[in-house]
Amino acid sequence: MLMQSLKIFSGDLKNAFKDLLPIIIVVALFQGLIIHSMPENISSIVIGLSIVAVGLALFIRGLELGIFPIGEGLAIDFAHKGSLFWLLTFAFTIGFSTTIAEPALIAIADKAALISHGLVDAFWLRMTVALSVGFAIALGTFRIVVGHPIAYYIISGYILVVLVTFFAPKEIIGLAYDSGGVTTSTVTVPLVAALGIGLASTIKGRNPAIDGFGLIAFASLTPMIFVQVYGIVVYHFMDTPTIVEPLTQTVKHLEEVTVIQHFSFLDALLDLLGVVKDVTPILTVIFFFQYLIIKKPVAHLHKIVVGILMVILGLYAFIVGLEMGLFPIGESIAFSLTSMGNNTLIYLFAFLIGFSTTMAEPALLAIAMKAEEISGGTLKQNVLRIIVAFGVAVGIALGAYRLVSGDPIHYYIIAGYTMVILFTYFAPKYIVPIAYDSGGVTTSTVTVPLVAALGLGLAENIEGRNPLIDGFGLIAFASLFPMLTVMGYGIYANYKLKKEPS
Repeated sequence: MLMQSLKIFSGDLKNAFKDLLPIIIVVALFQGLIIHSMPENISSIVIGLSIVAVGLALFIRGLELGIFPIGEGLAIDFAHKGSLFWLLTFAFTIGFSTTIAEPALIAIADKAALISHGLVDAFWLRMTVALSVGFAIALGTFRIVVGHPIAYYIISGYILVVLVTFFAPKEIIGLAYDSGGVTTSTVTVPLVAALGIGLASTIKGRNPAIDGFGLIAFASLTPMIFVQVYGIVVYHFMDTPTIVEPLTQTVKHLEEVTVIQHFSFLDALLDLLGVVKDVTPILTVIFFFQYLIIKKPVAHLHKIVVGILMVILGLYAFIVGLEMGLFPIGESIAFSLTSMGNNTLIYLFAFLIGFSTTMAEPALLAIAMKAEEISGGTLKQNVLRIIVAFGVAVGIALGAYRLVSGDPIHYYIIAGYTMVILFTYFAPKYIVPIAYDSGGVTTSTVTVPLVAALGLGLAENIEGRNPLIDGFGLIAFASLFPMLTVMGYGIYANYKLKKEPS
């Protein structure tokens, strides 16, 4: 038993190192060939990336043992219980409780409050986003129960996003679009995916591949609407605060806040406590509904507990390794490139860092594993991840171009959503929900901090750019384009299948 477990873990570890290889290659190429210098803390970087690999391997095994089984088990129990009220209450509570404590959202909210001089309140921004995600998961769950096609909901949502954009103040648009990309945490994604697939597998007449995916897409869409409405209220009906410090000082302070500190024992302990704090609301909601509402003990509880502990330890190791190995060097490269004034290098770095970080994104890995399982191996997880990573790369590169050129963000986003609607019409049904979900899982633990730092760094260093208006928005590009590449892949695969002689 022990030997078998070690063999499985060694396989996971090997795959994790393979996933990190693109990041290592990108960093090495830019450091050696373009910046012409090697980082001083090279040993720390190597150790950090090794810790990241161990964290990924633990996380994957923990998903298989703990998160996927308990999510699917809850879905089956709720379906058998037959209470739509408690099912939707559970869905809302999971969405709200996990989002309000999401570290990426906290970071974005704090930056927005700082740059807006307090006009955008960090707490109320987080509450707005959390309520929107709770509503989204509940609405997505309702869709699975009644069996409505997901495209009707998503397309209506995108049209509403575009309409609200015309009335929203320009200071809130980029922030609102980014809010949709930072709501789906690394633990929430697999749990919500398991809930959707479990429901679709249990309810008669539902197809897990077509109906089971899509909950994450709802969670990425609704915050864009809610935050823009919040911005309309704040900027039109509230007094503008007195600015007590120049914008340059604010941006300088923001830079100081966002710089990753050197790794220490205290930092490690805080990271561990942070992961536990992030996971605690999810576990509280799960066990509350399991024991007090469904009134049924958890099957194979010891395996579930071991799996959850592995997820916590895996995420902890992942974060510590990133702080030691990836974040410092990523930030230094971004700063060096903006100082060079070579826009082509900025776009190239944005493309390559988008691709490489997405390949290592745990949330995407979780969805890709489920997609391969549900499709019976037809949709290979590695193929899906490469297609999604390419979409993120294109999105971030285009977003960087938009930032450098100074074009309004909503022109790009509206054009992108128009293409999503068009692709939805032509794409095969089985790929559409997975494509929608792909946009929500690409901006999580790895991607958000680097992309946010790149966007704010560019907005600070390019003359005529406003960090509040121009600095946000890259995450939105990273969420939008994977939907296009995944549906494009589905359209191409369908075309090739029809061309083959029967």
